[in-house]
Amino acid sequence: MLERIGRKAKERFAVEKRVLSFAEYLDLIATAPPRYLRDATRYVKDLFDHYGRRTVRRATGEETRFALFDQPWNDGRGALVGHERVQMEVYRALENFAREGRMNRLILLHGPNGSAKSTFARCLIEGIEQYSTLPEGAVYRFSWVFPSARTERGNIGFGGRGTQAGGTAGFAHLPDEEVDARIACELRDHPLLLLPLGERDELLRELGSPDVPEWIAKGGLCAKCNRIHEALLAANDGDLEAVLRHVRVERYTFSRRYRVGTATIGPQMTVDASERQITADRSLAALPASLQTVSLFEPMGELVDASGGICEFSDLLKRPLDAFKYLLLTIETGEVTLGASILHLNTVFIASSNEGHLGAFKEHPEFNSFRGRLELIRVPYLRDVNDEREIYDRQIVPQVARHVAPHATEMAALFAVLSRMRKPQSDRYGKELADVVGSLTPLEKAELLGSGAVPSRLTTEEAKELRAHVADIAAESDDYPHYEGRFGASPREIRTVLLDAAQHPGYACLSPLAVLDELEDLCRRVNEYDFLKQEALPGGYHDHASFLRTLRDRLADHAEDELRSATGVVDEKRYLEMLDRYVVHVSHFVKGEKIFDRVTGVSADPDAATMAEVERALESKGDPVEFRRNVISKVAAWAIDHPGKKVVYSEIFADYLVRLREATYAERKKAIAAIARALLAVLAEGSAPAPSADDRKAAMETLARLRDRFHYCDSCAKDAVVLLLKERLADA
Repeated sequence: MLERIGRKAKERFAVEKRVLSFAEYLDLIATAPPRYLRDATRYVKDLFDHYGRRTVRRATGEETRFALFDQPWNDGRGALVGHERVQMEVYRALENFAREGRMNRLILLHGPNGSAKSTFARCLIEGIEQYSTLPEGAVYRFSWVFPSARTERGNIGFGGRGTQAGGTAGFAHLPDEEVDARIACELRDHPLLLLPLGERDELLRELGSPDVPEWIAKGGLCAKCNRIHEALLAANDGDLEAVLRHVRVERYTFSRRYRVGTATIGPQMTVDASERQITADRSLAALPASLQTVSLFEPMGELVDASGGICEFSDLLKRPLDAFKYLLLTIETGEVTLGASILHLNTVFIASSNEGHLGAFKEHPEFNSFRGRLELIRVPYLRDVNDEREIYDRQIVPQVARHVAPHATEMAALFAVLSRMRKPQSDRYGKELADVVGSLTPLEKAELLGSGAVPSRLTTEEAKELRAHVADIAAESDDYPHYEGRFGASPREIRTVLLDAAQHPGYACLSPLAVLDELEDLCRRVNEYDFLKQEALPGGYHDHASFLRTLRDRLADHAEDELRSATGVVDEKRYLEMLDRYVVHVSHFVKGEKIFDRVTGVSADPDAATMAEVERALESKGDPVEFRRNVISKVAAWAIDHPGKKVVYSEIFADYLVRLREATYAERKKAIAAIARALLAVLAEGSAPAPSADDRKAAMETLARLRDRFHYCDSCAKDAVVLLLKERLADA
């Protein structure tokens, strides 16, 4: 088995072309020049493109999402949730850098603490690690190889004009026992930089690659490699082939763990690069005498580790300005000046900062010097409840050993989003829309921005007008320092709330009621969190006590709907059938047509009683004829937006379905309350009067449906029933 494993590893090593001579590397470039002639900027841009993109429909319009941030290689674990706009802005910046030939600005992600700036950078770095293992993402560096005196017959490549040692393949494939010294290029310079500019130009033209990054077309070797190159060239009387025999081209992969091509720099107070002399190192005593007289310095540090890939400056602006002032010159020229050399960096620089530090930096006299070298990209808190909930479902639920009750993470997510809502600026809209926008509650605004749902209290025209301006409402504060999404509960705080709720002694599982208890405790700590210090505004904005009441009502709504469905007292299909029948009758009524009855075989006028019954349940106001015309207008508008698709009334008239359910539920509320009490008696065995056999049977059937359809356990089912009997069914 060991032989088989070893054989496969050796075959894979050869197939992946892990070690090449310089000549072999040129042959490889010729097979796909665009793949092998990339700088770091184009490489990261190609990383975005490699994993593809898709269109995501949001209430505010269509957004482009890059699959890179879904982490498909990792089953989605650690994926970035939402932030499609941030993804596109970074991609556009990379496209611009690629067109300009090099990266000349620092991408600075700024936003409140916990808004996923570090997650964005992590996805990029993990993506580049994975991409570099694929054939499409292959990257190469080189090292210098110096064979033993025995192999080189005493001259080690410095024997003068006639040296032919190593043949055309050079010393790249020599076994270790025949090599005295090997010197790597820490900056991972592109192997083509070993060619003089004139010859390099000629080669690129022959390869048919006119659009080559400046770093490859005009760049030069690092100081250490340049000194070795010049010494070898002089020792071989200008024979470039003899110099290139000492070059070994190696494929490598990016690694955050081993700091190969990626590095994260924290807010420390030191310079991020340095160097040390290596020709004084005894381990390199085997170098040829000509090189031992040359001062060779080995660069080191985070900037060197990240060369060729991505360098992340975490919390950049927490540093004193002097600690990162060198970035002014580095970003502009791509160079870092050290004591004995200048580093030419081929790196994508990305940094993060919270809004407080960025605001203070903008007041600094030096900010204007930096502004032209920064690509500022805002990363706000999410405002979509579904996205916010997905964060906790991905990150918290797998860590909880207890059963997770329905709506537990939803309550946490909804609180977080409500805390981030700003009061709409109604004066930005026309008279007809101003009153509607100004009347939106935090919950209504959150639902509008998240799913596009409009309040059911609005008329058809008001709802239509509001839907048409969702994007405008979402972008109201984009130009303000205190934009929507800057303040509010951070996902970090909400994670703690959920983890604490999972250990709540009063509940056997992660209950939404436990989440509400923990949120209530969070709201008491006013001195610890800035978002709790905001003054409550009319309409309920920044009113965190009101948010808790809203959450409790929403939880009761969910429990009521699910219990109603689980009891089987009301057939859910009946609502859709009633709505379908109503739309058919209304359609014929508006067109002035008769309806053909397949049973009787007779055509008759639309049934006025059927239409009136539904309209009473919908609590329609005004002229019924106008109401019916609006119904048909909605169907027509949906059909235009969804050409070729079957009309889905449940989607078009979602608010109507809610009203029909409520009307039907009111008629059967007592029967549902009786089953709820029987269910509580079953779940609290011994602490309540035993139900009759029939009631017990109905209760057990209801409990089974709650488990199967809605994923309740006995404990959280009991909590939900107690909540309902207390707040919704007490008088039934």
